Amino acid sequence: MSAPPLDAVLMPGDAGLVAEVQAWLRRLASERRLSPRTVEAYARDLRQFLTFLVEHLGETPTAAALVALKPLDLRAFLAHRRRVGIESRSLMRQLAALRSFARHLSQAGHGPASAFAAIRGPRLAKNLPRPLSPESALAMLEPETRGMSEREPWILARDAAVLALLYGAGLRIGEALGIARRDAPIAEVDSVTVTGKGGKRRSVPVIAPIRAAIEAYLTACPYRLPPEGPLFVGAKGGPLSPRVVQLATAELRGALGLPDSATPHALRHSFATHLLGRGGDLRGIQELLGHASLSTTQVYTKVDAARLIAAYDAAHPRAGRS
Repeated sequence: MSAPPLDAVLMPGDAGLVAEVQAWLRRLASERRLSPRTVEAYARDLRQFLTFLVEHLGETPTAAALVALKPLDLRAFLAHRRRVGIESRSLMRQLAALRSFARHLSQAGHGPASAFAAIRGPRLAKNLPRPLSPESALAMLEPETRGMSEREPWILARDAAVLALLYGAGLRIGEALGIARRDAPIAEVDSVTVTGKGGKRRSVPVIAPIRAAIEAYLTACPYRLPPEGPLFVGAKGGPLSPRVVQLATAELRGALGLPDSATPHALRHSFATHLLGRGGDLRGIQELLGHASLSTTQVYTKVDAARLIAAYDAAHPRAGRS
């Protein structure tokens, strides 16, 4: 087991509290299996809070002092962070870290830290996804769109196949790049099983045009792809990086004159929005996207409504008139 981040050692607090911090960080890494980067971020969030408490309380914080905090103390910390320019999304993550540590203190026998559960987090602005038009989405999938590109034809075919999975099957970029060669949806294989957020697996149908794009890539690919290896590989034959797909999409934006919002993830948004616009069932779309909650999928109903209103404003003779 790796040592806890250096931030844990440098945390203000008495020896007992620092020991609890280190135990908590080890637990995050081993039991919850959070990534090292996430563990470091949680350690940094807690260190900033404890540093604030030194001045706020006028003394070195202890576990007992944390358990005895009131909601007013936490609001003072959030207000302090807001004053130094921290945005709501970062504050929400920081509050999640503090709540996690408070639960650890309670489980370790220090008593319930009820203030952490009672405080409400900052409200997040809900930005609607920005889907592409069907014409723009389809244009992004055509290798011919990048006819002037200096990259090799097999790489153009690879990029087209990856983007086809994002738009045609609603996959996240990590899900598409996580497909093994043996699981490639080609020929009569009309579905693929992917691993989404939280390690959840789901089966997604793959329509014929997407399978044809993958077959075209495999035919052109100069490398021998072992069955257990990745389906999509980079220019030197190693696993394909998401960054390469993002750069290819940026090239497409320039070629097609699309806005900066035309990203790989926008193709997934477009998949959901266009399905809904054609009468797709919301529950079915939820399953295809791998959303744990229907409320996450329902945002696309707002996107479709916004699109209809915009079309009305642009085309209806009475739009904008009193």
